[in-house]
This record gives sequence, C-alpha cells and structure tokens, in this order.
Amino acid sequence: MKQTDVIIPVYKPTNRLFALLDKLKEQTVPIHKIYLINTEQKYFDALIAGTDFWHRYKNVEVKHISRKEFDHGHTRRRAAEAAESPCFVMMTDDAIPQNDRLIESLLTPIWEKKAAMSYARQLPNEECGVIERYTRSFNYPDRSVIKGVADLEKMGIKTFFASNACAAYDKEVYEKLGGFVKRTIFNEDMIYARKVIDAGYKIAYVAEAEVIHSHNYTGVQQFQRNFDLGVSHAQFPETFNGLKTEGEGIRLVKQTSKHLVSIGKPWLIVKLFWQSFCKYAGYFLGKRYQKLPEKMVRACSMNKFFWK
Repeated sequence: MKQTDVIIPVYKPTNRLFALLDKLKEQTVPIHKIYLINTEQKYFDALIAGTDFWHRYKNVEVKHISRKEFDHGHTRRRAAEAAESPCFVMMTDDAIPQNDRLIESLLTPIWEKKAAMSYARQLPNEECGVIERYTRSFNYPDRSVIKGVADLEKMGIKTFFASNACAAYDKEVYEKLGGFVKRTIFNEDMIYARKVIDAGYKIAYVAEAEVIHSHNYTGVQQFQRNFDLGVSHAQFPETFNGLKTEGEGIRLVKQTSKHLVSIGKPWLIVKLFWQSFCKYAGYFLGKRYQKLPEKMVRACSMNKFFWK
C-alpha cells in the first residue's frame, strides 16, 4: 500500500495547525506518521491545552527543541532520518491543503519514477495583498513542469527552485545524495534540489497539488528575508554561483507593474518598487555579509538565532 510520512517544523503554532492536521487526515493517500518538530514547548502546550489533541491525531509524534537547536537544514535532516515510509513530505505549519488530493498529486511523479523530488503550487490566502497575490501566480503557475539538468542553461536558478512549504522526497534518493545540508540559514530545499539536478534526477512542479500559503511581509521583513537568502547564496557558491539570479526579479517587477495597471491599481506600483528595493538591498548585503560588522549582520537577518 502506498503511504507517506509528513514532517512539519512548528514554532508558535496557531489554530491553523489544527486546520492543517485535519486536512491531512482527509487525504486520499494514507499518512503513516506526522512528525511535528516544535521549537519551544511552552507555545505548543499553550495551544493544545484543554483540547483532545492526542486522541484526535493519533499518528502525530511531537519532538520539542529549543530556539538554539533549530536550523533550517539540521532540524529537517534529523526528522527525515526518523521517517519510515519510502517517501516523505515536508510542510510548514501555515500551509493548508486545498483539497484531499494534495498528497496523492504531489507523490505521483515520484511513484512513477519521473522525479526524485516534487513541490506543490502555493495559492494566496484570503488576507493576501494584491502584489503578493500576483507574485504567487508568477512563482507557482497553473501548469506543471518536470525539470532536469538540461534545463539549467535556459531556466537557470529556476531549474532547482522548490519550496519546503510543501515538497515531497524519494527517501532512497534522498539518502543516496546525503540529504539536507547540516547547517544553513535558509534555502535548505534548493540546496538539496541542486544536488538532485546535478545527480541526473528530476524535480517535478505539480500544479495540481495545491496548498494555501502566502505572507504579507512588510518592506523591512522583505529586506531581512532576502538578506538571509543572500547569505545562503554566499555560503553555498557551489549551488548558486554561475547562475543569474537578478533576471527573474526584474521580470517579476515588470510583469507585476503591468498587472497593477491592468486591474486599475497603478498607485500600488510605488509599493511594489519599495518592496523590490528592500528585496534587492537585503540580497545585496546578504551576499556580502562577511564584510559587515557582526552586529549589523544580526540586525539585518530574519533568523537571528542562526548567528548565536
């Protein structure tokens, strides 16, 4: 029988976690175990106090860690080692399945040996702003694609673009390639995805596998997030160097501007330019973090505990 395990890092969970777990119970593919890797036990205990959590979610296992222990690579790496199924799915605690066929759709390319890794389409939530809503459609279009090493020249970094907000892995290949990197501030999914591509395997973007997942980041948050993105690019040159990264950003700004005009909201272009400036400035400084004072690096970073 086909089955999978699901791994979900958790920090300061809200009721959305219950919504996620309920949706996972409804999936057409049985989920063997759900591993919750929770940072700071007090937040988790406060959420489930007075509920029938353990009776309601009998296939859930929870491991509590401290903020100092959390790392985007190592935390997921340890959880993947515990997974027992032939495939496992990585999710974040704010990504909600759109329907009961998410896991089945996501795993099909792996079961059919068409890909060693797959990732889902991310749809905007109800609170999502106009600009972020369009960005979601830009990065996660309605057409599926399977990407391989032959696409590097044409697609560049987009060849191994993937997101652990919802992604599936062939565990045999995962172990063969050495799994997630042990320490990284960000981008553990793409660092691994590049290994998949370089080893001759393929990555599937599955538009039919849909999760509701989006953010309304402020300019400062965009800056901090992209600072960490730049840091990860600087720390893993073997993954990211030699590939153009700014081109996609410029294309996104141009297309978003046209979209804002077409829907009669041209004034939002000012906000778009501000957010784009914040993204670029953060990325620019992150790529050069080694030249910056330690206090400035920590101030610019979204993941401040990485530096302690």
